[in-house]
Amino acid sequence: MEKEQLKADLMARFMASATDEFTVQQLVDELQMTKAGQFKFVVKALADLEHEHKITLNQNGAFTLAEDKTKPKFEGVFHANDRGFGFVTIDPEEQDFFINPTQTKSALNGDTVEVEMVTPGDPEKGIRPEGKVTAIKEHALTQVVGAFEVNDEEQLPKGILGTMHIKDKKLSMYRFMVEDTGLHPVPGEVILADISAYPDPHLPGIIKVVAIKTIGNVNDPGMDILEIVYQHNIPTAFPEDVLEQIKDIPDEVTPAEKEGRRDLTDQKLVTIDSIESKDLDDAVNVWQLPNGNYHLGVHIADVSHYVTPGTPLDREAFERGTSVYLTDRVIPMLPPKLSNGICSLNPHVERLAMTCEMEITPQGEVVAHEIFPSVIKSTERMTYVAINKILESDDAKLKERYADLVPMFQDMKALHKILLKMRKKRGAIEFEDTEAKIIVDEQGHPVDIQLRERGTSERMVESFMLAANETVAKHFNDLHVPFLYRIHEKPKDEKIKSFYEVLASFGIEVHGKIADLEPKVLQQILKKVAGKPEEPMISTLMLRSMQQAKYSDQPLGHFGLAAVDYTHFTSPIRRYPDLMVHRMARYYRENGIGKDAQAEFINKLPE
Repeated sequence: MEKEQLKADLMARFMASATDEFTVQQLVDELQMTKAGQFKFVVKALADLEHEHKITLNQNGAFTLAEDKTKPKFEGVFHANDRGFGFVTIDPEEQDFFINPTQTKSALNGDTVEVEMVTPGDPEKGIRPEGKVTAIKEHALTQVVGAFEVNDEEQLPKGILGTMHIKDKKLSMYRFMVEDTGLHPVPGEVILADISAYPDPHLPGIIKVVAIKTIGNVNDPGMDILEIVYQHNIPTAFPEDVLEQIKDIPDEVTPAEKEGRRDLTDQKLVTIDSIESKDLDDAVNVWQLPNGNYHLGVHIADVSHYVTPGTPLDREAFERGTSVYLTDRVIPMLPPKLSNGICSLNPHVERLAMTCEMEITPQGEVVAHEIFPSVIKSTERMTYVAINKILESDDAKLKERYADLVPMFQDMKALHKILLKMRKKRGAIEFEDTEAKIIVDEQGHPVDIQLRERGTSERMVESFMLAANETVAKHFNDLHVPFLYRIHEKPKDEKIKSFYEVLASFGIEVHGKIADLEPKVLQQILKKVAGKPEEPMISTLMLRSMQQAKYSDQPLGHFGLAAVDYTHFTSPIRRYPDLMVHRMARYYRENGIGKDAQAEFINKLPE
């Protein structure tokens, strides 16, 4: 057979199954060119077609039809599955592209890729569009962490010291080979390595790396957690310029710092946190007013006083974004001198705070409020456990110990019930979920899993923080100034439609139009399944049908909380957005809300 005819026959086969892949042997068998010498003609013809960009050799060492340059391309993020296939997210508002294992082009989880549509899918039937990755624009993974291993019975390629054991399931189909151009670790050492070569069609399934740091031994206490820290590039130390800056921050509130602040040190107020908490960023107090309304004071650590714009401390906090909570440790957004020290509302010492005081009616309506910088002194450091014993178990010993505070705790419980009733009335959705805490021993090994039911105290503090967050958001939205909001948009119609179809299979009827969905409708569904075997599944599916909450400079409301206005104001020690909210509140208070003041933030907020 002439070469040109052979090439035409091969192309006809590829065109007939545009999405399939073929090994050389499959093609040889199909063309019945199995005689001696014919095999090399097929290989030569395939090489010519690949050189002409008509076919492509993929990561499995098989050939596929080359991409059609005329077809539209989309750019998105690849999400790998440990079974080989994946999805590409083009736009959070649209359906993901499904990518079958032969069409990933060896993209790794998180890579920015170019994808071509193979089939359009059908949103009405919940069928995703199918695509194939045509190019990798940017690799998300540049470093890996794992244990160095050497198999004495294995013949390794030249220049390879050994392999790495990576725990990430999404990388389980790849083999990590450690090159001899970096550090030379010994077996059992956990190493940090730079990726030097990504998988390609000629080296399918192989990723080459260069060891750059030894973290420890696989048997060292807490090494599992440390691997996670390094793999996610979470900074474990603060830069020198940050440490230098915080040397000048006093450990106590100075007289000069109190100027221009309201002195609330004579008020009884408490922090309520878990026993292990060290960064106490909120304190509360409640009392009933003569008119029957309630006074609620939410006092938040004034981190913005210490973390000022343009400083090394501010830049580092911005880069970190949040504190990171792991099984047995916390990696803080701010150095411990601040997070556990001068910013933490520790008992019996003066601290600077941003206070939001509210007057709340027995119907849960905030009829008056004020937001201002203050000086406070926490009366006691209370724990959830202790408050629950006082309010739920009527613990005599604890009631005697905190006799001066018990009446306030009773007022807190009463106000919480009012706020909870108000939220339920307007349609807020409450997902009942038990929190699990992993207990580890001194060696970092898990020894127990404790389920923590949320009691009155946990729910009470949540009610007060929600009230403060809403009040602050409404205050600045009403002023029509640039501000940062925490928003939760209405679920997408197609996701709710799919959710309703599942409900129908359980015989659960839902009334009302999907397009006019109110949170109260979903609240009623949870009520119907409460205590039934299907409750966990329905609750999970409902949660998955929702959009993700996010930050925005537009006040779009919070669907899940059924709140018109919402922000994050209550945790500036561990969340940069809260710090930003404090900074803006302070700035507008000191500089007014005119055009010049608004110009300070209007261009910074989108970032």
